[in-house]
Amino acid sequence: MKTAFRDYYFPDLELPDIPLQAIGHYGRIRLNYLQEHRPGLYTRLILSGKLYEHLAEIDQTSRRRMEQIIPGLAQTEGVEEMLKTTDQMSWVGQMDNIRQRSEEVILNELIYT
Repeated sequence: MKTAFRDYYFPDLELPDIPLQAIGHYGRIRLNYLQEHRPGLYTRLILSGKLYEHLAEIDQTSRRRMEQIIPGLAQTEGVEEMLKTTDQMSWVGQMDNIRQRSEEVILNELIYT
């Protein structure tokens, strides 16, 4: 139903009732990316009622991908629990480096596409 206001008619839009889902870290990054760089897709997702579903899916997929990448890189580079007991600072530095590289892969593969 349209609402008249002076000489204009405005559509009476209603969004579907959807349960809000926790979107997490990667979901919030994707949300900011959509708002700033993909406003058309952002608007379509809002109007279809699938924005939070999309963001939650991106967050879950990103977390699962991180859980796969980090152990694989750590094993490839020889960063093991033995290093953790012998040289803790070196282990922390190498694991932080692996985590940051993994996050960069996730951002390029899933968030900024």
